[in-house]
Amino acid sequence: MSDFFSMIAGWFEGVGNWFVDLFEKIRFILFEGDRFNHILNGLGNTLLITAGALLIGIVIGIVVAAIRTSYDKNSEALKVRGGFGYFIMRLLNGICKIYLTVIRGTPVVVQLMIFYFVIFVSAKDGVPVAIFAFGLNSGAYVAEIFRAGIMSIDNGQFEAGRSLGFNYIQTMWYIVIPQMFKATLPTLCNEFIVLLKETSVAGYVGVIDLTKAGNIIAGRTFEYFIPLITVALIYLVMVMILTWLVGKLERRLRKSER
Repeated sequence: MSDFFSMIAGWFEGVGNWFVDLFEKIRFILFEGDRFNHILNGLGNTLLITAGALLIGIVIGIVVAAIRTSYDKNSEALKVRGGFGYFIMRLLNGICKIYLTVIRGTPVVVQLMIFYFVIFVSAKDGVPVAIFAFGLNSGAYVAEIFRAGIMSIDNGQFEAGRSLGFNYIQTMWYIVIPQMFKATLPTLCNEFIVLLKETSVAGYVGVIDLTKAGNIIAGRTFEYFIPLITVALIYLVMVMILTWLVGKLERRLRKSER
């Protein structure tokens, strides 16, 4: 019996020593020499790039979706009417199609490197370039999400807006777009989560984002497990918070419809 208790005591002692060694290793890897500041700075750049790209993506998405849906819904009438207006709408629709094809057909990391090493080769800070590149990339996907949402709105909504005296732009802004946001919110949330995780490739252009910060710490300590697990957990927490906020917004929107 005493051997059994000795074995249990030895097991607990071994587990305790393992936890002590683990915490000592975490302290050395993350906090020795203020290495955790790399994580904080990288997290700040990740959030900055994501927020900036999100705003750019939404603006581009709304504009491109409005142009494409306006052309799809009114192409026959514009073609019959002809003139300069039809030419402009057809030109803008063609430009939007080319933009969507190129952006969605090439990897985001290649786009990022083209912007940094070719187009903005004289840029000293990679963060604004990353914001622009990720925003342009996200705008293509957001545009298709918004276009699907607008096309799902019944034509009676457009006619109701016209009957109230609204022009086409006012009808879109006050009637169609608010309904489109409600319909596309879950899909839009998924796009924002993808955008947040896609920023992890910003290190290719020298930006110290969250993932790059983890790699820097791993390279200096020759320990990869703890830094990368720390980075993964931070991404997981951010995605969970974003999902919770969007779920709360969805519930509030459902209540406002009743």
